Amino acid sequence: MSKPSEDATVKPSNFLRAIIERDLEQQPGQPARHFAGTPGDAAHHAAGPLDPAKIRTRFPPEPNGYLHIGHAKSICLNFGLARDYGGICHLRFDDTNPEKEEQEYVDAIKEMVSWLGWNWDVTDAAGKATPHLFYASNYFDFMYRAAEYLVSAGLAYVDEQTPEAMRANRGDFSTPGVNSPFRDRSPAENLTRLQEMKNGVHPDGAMVLRAKIDMASPNINLRDPALYRIRRATHHNTGDQWCIYPMYTFAHPIEDALERITHSICTLEFEDQRPFYDWLLGKLAEGGLLAQPLPHQYEFGRLNLSYVVTSKRKLRQLVDEGHVTGWDDPRMPTLVGMRRRGYTPESIRAMVEATGVTKSNSWLEYSVLDGCLRTDLEGKAARASAVLDPLKLKLTNWAELFGSNAHREACSAPAHPHHPEMGLRQFSLGPEVWVEQEDFMEVPSKGYHRLFPGNKTRLKYGYVIECTGCEKDADGKVTAVLATVVPDTKSGTPGADSVKVKGVITWVGAHEAVAAELRLYDRLFTAAQPGAGDTDFIQELNPASCKVVTGYLEPSLNNWPAGLQVQFERHGYFVSDNVDHLARQPVFNKITGLRDGWGK
Repeated sequence: MSKPSEDATVKPSNFLRAIIERDLEQQPGQPARHFAGTPGDAAHHAAGPLDPAKIRTRFPPEPNGYLHIGHAKSICLNFGLARDYGGICHLRFDDTNPEKEEQEYVDAIKEMVSWLGWNWDVTDAAGKATPHLFYASNYFDFMYRAAEYLVSAGLAYVDEQTPEAMRANRGDFSTPGVNSPFRDRSPAENLTRLQEMKNGVHPDGAMVLRAKIDMASPNINLRDPALYRIRRATHHNTGDQWCIYPMYTFAHPIEDALERITHSICTLEFEDQRPFYDWLLGKLAEGGLLAQPLPHQYEFGRLNLSYVVTSKRKLRQLVDEGHVTGWDDPRMPTLVGMRRRGYTPESIRAMVEATGVTKSNSWLEYSVLDGCLRTDLEGKAARASAVLDPLKLKLTNWAELFGSNAHREACSAPAHPHHPEMGLRQFSLGPEVWVEQEDFMEVPSKGYHRLFPGNKTRLKYGYVIECTGCEKDADGKVTAVLATVVPDTKSGTPGADSVKVKGVITWVGAHEAVAAELRLYDRLFTAAQPGAGDTDFIQELNPASCKVVTGYLEPSLNNWPAGLQVQFERHGYFVSDNVDHLARQPVFNKITGLRDGWGK
């Protein structure tokens, strides 16, 4: 498992930094192949001239689902490198598949990139902000011209084989592919067919445009890959303007070139696609459609988090089959789900930074993410008292000491033990309070120092009490604990500061307790690598991943705003739910405990 460096002064490894620093050392007039040329050398370039002392990266999601924790690494890597080296990072939507893409996902992606703390606007010296927000669909005209050029140059052809025949003739790792019977058509014939495809003459799936490379190549990605297919589907950005759409592997390199991306950074599964990436851009540059120098692709190992699945197909299955409540379910690894769960952008960025960037895929323990979260929240989350599994505690000598059961003793505690500027929490103690069920044992186990008959315990921020017994229902279940407030041995007044006790318990006054729905979330899967091997990941769902209870909170949380984290003393970090909080009652989600509960 990858783990962050224990020495915070040691920067985790990132081989991409060495590449960028090498490129930036190139002398003026001797640009590396990764840097864009002079202004005007390719008027169609979307991004305009590029300062040779800058780099350009891009985060290019396909808007066919919600971003997840794996995307966070790519987001932070691309935007972070651009920031650190005085460059620019584009947010670009690779929207070439209208059947699966929706404006809903576009909006959600922009929201999550911003939530993580990144901005695709670039502000010039005059204070003018220019958004570097792009869509593959805005380049469809150029992509089609590029396709026509490839056909005219004899570098592409229209294939009318059935999908089954194409798959069979492609071969496999041990068998070379077989040329299509349509491969040797003349460029003029192929151009006519391509134009017919564009004009809607042929039905969906009747034919595809393929690059003409090498059907015997050991790299299957070079065995005449598909470039265009016929799909009659309404596109979220271009509507019904097109009935043919480019394949991702064709569109992506062109997008990089048009936007003058210097370092095209992607995960390792695209490594085998790099030869086609270079082939395509090289051929289009030879034809004068793209300007030199061209982008270069670099691959890094993706982030795999234990007890999590990041496959879009599997995430959609969880939603569609009702295993979770939606894409923003707090157990989901989607960024909208993690935000609702209470994870902070700072903790996610810290996790990404701590794990470094290498050329190999790795698995990261989920506890590393929780550790980054605790580090972030420890210094800024306010404290509060909460009872999650309530049991009534009755102080039977209250009226005797204070003259009436209506009396309330004012109490206070720091909102944060290390930040006095955050002020004090105010609450009060009365004759009945809520405590945790586990704080009472009629017959104590060894080392138990909380409530049991004859034992003295301190109510945190309150008085020392002595347990005298309990009340039970007809079935013998304990319904209330009985205790007395212990007077101070010197003054005889309540306080008992001179009484030494080993146990301290948290509590909430019954007279002012705020009833709340508490959602106690745990990991969604019981297996560290769900679905590994031949296992069914659905069978590895954790049946205890969500437990909903009614608990009681101190009055400082009565009007707590939605989406704000708090540490429930003793229990861990919680967040007020950003959807349901205060709609009917306060709703708090458990983010994580005060320590790793899944450690060995």
